[in-house]
Amino acid sequence: MAVKASPERPVRIFLVTGEASGDQLAAGLVQPLREQFGGAVAFAGIGGPALARHGIASPIALSQLSVLGYLEGVMAWPRIARLARESARRADAFGADIVVLVDSWGFTLRVARALRRIRPQALLVKYAGPQVWASRPGRARTLARAVDHLLAIHPFDAGYYEGTGLPVTFVGNPALAHAVHGDGMRLRKRLGLKEDAKILLVLFGSRKSEFERLHRPFVDAVRQVRAHHPDLVVIAPLSAAIATQVRAAAAQDPDLQDMILLDEDQRDDAFAASCLALACSGTVTLQLAMHGVPMVVGYRLGALSGMLVKRFFLKSKYICLLNIAMEQEVVPEFVQETCRAGNLAHALQGLLEDETARAAQQRRLTVALAKMRSRDVPPPERAAQAIKAAWDQRIKTAQR
Repeated sequence: MAVKASPERPVRIFLVTGEASGDQLAAGLVQPLREQFGGAVAFAGIGGPALARHGIASPIALSQLSVLGYLEGVMAWPRIARLARESARRADAFGADIVVLVDSWGFTLRVARALRRIRPQALLVKYAGPQVWASRPGRARTLARAVDHLLAIHPFDAGYYEGTGLPVTFVGNPALAHAVHGDGMRLRKRLGLKEDAKILLVLFGSRKSEFERLHRPFVDAVRQVRAHHPDLVVIAPLSAAIATQVRAAAAQDPDLQDMILLDEDQRDDAFAASCLALACSGTVTLQLAMHGVPMVVGYRLGALSGMLVKRFFLKSKYICLLNIAMEQEVVPEFVQETCRAGNLAHALQGLLEDETARAAQQRRLTVALAKMRSRDVPPPERAAQAIKAAWDQRIKTAQR
């Protein structure tokens, strides 16, 4: 039976995530949840530095959990399964009333299943569901059996859960709730660039494996574009997770040496200064769209993982969230075998040389963002409200 909160016994919320982006999502919930529960709440969890800044120290390092690709997932399965069981035991030992499972599908699903066995009274909430709109729609029913509520970040998520019995609340994508910051002129002055210099951003992703797979096609594409536009300035803001790796690679790669490598804290200024971007598919595409930066998107998985995804799992025509929202290719995207330097360079050069085409993409990006935003309260607040409502319903049901 669910335990009712009291001044002596606050509601205990355990937050679980398995990667850096989920750590940020989870951290964004802490204060809104405190407000929703009137301060009568205690936290613990599995996460990273963002949660740690809220006083939630993780007994498991995120570096042990992040896995990219189907083959990689199979190889890492024993470790992930063990850590999932340990996470569930930690939640049980904490006395968790509510467990919020943030992103990280493979890991958090295993945590949920373990909790169903050892702590069935806990309310299990999934924050950001699996990409059933892109691949493996059967995961909708799998998730419905594993958790009690889904907080969806995309407006097109809910339809895929119809008939599963899983309550779904669209809360919006937190990446779209932040105000746009950045001073492009400040960056130009800092770097000694002309006011009218054209700047191309290169964004390699936030995972080491993403950089490893996109490094060669991205830098070769940039070299080809520069052959026609020698005055083009190329800037690569680096995620903290890959900064050391990229700088080490630059010591051996003249093409990387020709790029201006910036730390993550200068990214907003770089976005504000740029006229075009070459980006790894992911949340960064939404951030670029918010800054009004036209872009070309590329993505690669490992060879075997990519073959399995394409042949058996991929359902969506697109991988870029902006294209999925618009149901058309607003942003040129190149995946797996099409993510080659020549294709990327051709698309970049077309946008670079055609101001009308860049403006047209910017207009469509604005429409796509409007479709994807939640229009009332910010996503973390909406998510906290939904968690509180689900908890209140659990208490009401238990009292009958």
